[in-house]
Amino acid sequence: MKKVTNNWHWPALIAHRGAGTLAPENTLAALRAGHDAGYRMVEFDVRLTRDAVPVLFHDDTLQRTSNGTGNVDDCTLEQLQALDFGAWHSPLFAGEGIPTLEAVAAYTQANQIHCNIEIKSSSARQYESGRVIAHAVSELWNGVATPPLVSSFSRTVLEAVRDTTPELPRALLLDTPLPTGWKHRLDELGCMGINLNDRHISHAVVDEILAAGHTLVAWTVNSPVRARTLLDWGCHAVVTDAIDQINPADTAGQAKRSPSPR
Repeated sequence: MKKVTNNWHWPALIAHRGAGTLAPENTLAALRAGHDAGYRMVEFDVRLTRDAVPVLFHDDTLQRTSNGTGNVDDCTLEQLQALDFGAWHSPLFAGEGIPTLEAVAAYTQANQIHCNIEIKSSSARQYESGRVIAHAVSELWNGVATPPLVSSFSRTVLEAVRDTTPELPRALLLDTPLPTGWKHRLDELGCMGINLNDRHISHAVVDEILAAGHTLVAWTVNSPVRARTLLDWGCHAVVTDAIDQINPADTAGQAKRSPSPR
């Protein structure tokens, strides 16, 4: 029999990197576009600058989504703030800056937007990144009824989050099929669930994860039909780039799972 976990209290649709592809990823412009499309939960990536300030950025290097070069970890916040993080997407967003986690916390809370914060890090700074970013999340969202869901591919990052802020809800990100011993890994890390690549999700996989009492978020799902199927199977949420095609109003009933996260 399917055992749906009591720990999910976020929306069923999550805008990927703020607004999918409609605006420059991981920027305030992207968060505004996602909000304008009716999304009340966003996923975004956070990593540390050289001077240990949490900022929104996905890659290790700057080239793909800015006019800068080199490693993000090697740049101070001041150096990053001198770069353009919007013109690569389209002229409409030229001059868009890199947002700090502090700025995003203010914007999302003012607009009642829930967050899934993925912690990124170079291999040399994984524990530091988990510790510093988790502490920042705990401080910036202090007193919020439903805190952000923190996720990472890195076991070391999640260990740091667990050790630093055990009260924050956590999810293990996987880009592979469910590994042997996945339940034990979640227990060790204190994770409430898995954020799993949609390529590896079947009805049987959904049943297995839910039967164990864990949450399941599918990424990145850009077909409205597939999104509906996954939610009907019992996935707690789907992350999507297709915010202009998948309507949050169509899945409103899927969002109410329980009164509070673990």
